[in-house]
Amino acid sequence: MEQFVYKNHQKLRCGYTTGSCAAAAAKAAAFMLLSGREISCVDLMTPKQIPLRLEVLDTVKKPESVSCAVRKDGGDDPDVTNGIRIYAEVSRIREKEICVDGGRGVGRVTKPGLEQPVGAAAINKVPRRMIRENLEEVCRQLGYTGGLKAVIFVPEGEALASKTFNPRLGILGGISILGTSGIVEPMSEQALIDTIRVEIRQRLANGMKYLLIVPGNYGIDFLEQYGHGLSLEDAVKCSNFVGEALDAAVEFGAEGALLIGHIGKFVKLAGGIMNTHSHNADARMELLTVHAALLGAPVGLLQKMMKCVTTDDALKYLGEAGMTKAVMAQLMERMEFYVNERVQSRLELGVITFSKVYGILGETKKAPELVKRIGAQRG
Repeated sequence: MEQFVYKNHQKLRCGYTTGSCAAAAAKAAAFMLLSGREISCVDLMTPKQIPLRLEVLDTVKKPESVSCAVRKDGGDDPDVTNGIRIYAEVSRIREKEICVDGGRGVGRVTKPGLEQPVGAAAINKVPRRMIRENLEEVCRQLGYTGGLKAVIFVPEGEALASKTFNPRLGILGGISILGTSGIVEPMSEQALIDTIRVEIRQRLANGMKYLLIVPGNYGIDFLEQYGHGLSLEDAVKCSNFVGEALDAAVEFGAEGALLIGHIGKFVKLAGGIMNTHSHNADARMELLTVHAALLGAPVGLLQKMMKCVTTDDALKYLGEAGMTKAVMAQLMERMEFYVNERVQSRLELGVITFSKVYGILGETKKAPELVKRIGAQRG
């Protein structure tokens, strides 16, 4: 499709979601079933009001059903589903209604807290609505007053599911059929934030009251060594979106959260920076240096710190000056202040930060108690 967005000074081509593919395939299959005519392309209006004309592939006609596929095109967005074929088989049913279900390669919900109930196919509400509305449109167009059933299936879905968040969320057997706008925006921050929100909501729906939140792989690696009853299975990965993860924890009713992250990201929290991506803000050396300055560090040390590329380099100089503990104590106080400001003190919050070189660097006052509570709730 010829729709573009600009991100980080790059022109990136948009694509369309698995939900759009499923709706288009279902519409094409319904038309061929009810009209008896074969078509090679199908028109679809997305919820974002961007029209698509999509190629219809692999048509199979049976006496009571027709199936066909639409190829997923994610544009310039890196996605494991890019290029796969999303199929729909549409058949007549006696009941005068439109039924939507998932078949092979579409996951099934096995845990509460997701958008669809336990046992349902992992086809989210917007794609479900798109499928129903497009089938209803075909019925009106061709004067059909009976019922239809659309089964969405993805032959590659089960193999691809292991590369998605689905196993962590308790969606088994395949991928999810997703999309709220019908259009894929490359490098969409909102798509990642939505995933984080889903994971937090599910954790709480399954009985957790206290959340364990880590930005990414460094935090996961640290947990493997840290122990203290904390489990990798309980960790929610928030990427750079610390603020949005805390917002979701409040919204969905958590009682507390423990944040564990590398100093390279978490030093930014001491400046109130809740999106830790370097494109959003850096200030790592500035924050380390100003707190060293407040504690009386000599100008020569401050100058060396400001020229550092990594936080570990700056910590090396602080350690040589015997100032690491004092500087980290001040930084932890500021982290504690800003995370509590973000949630307006509606959660019990703790922060632990570490370095892969120097180990644990600091923790806020409530962190030890939250470690115990998170470990105990698994038991």
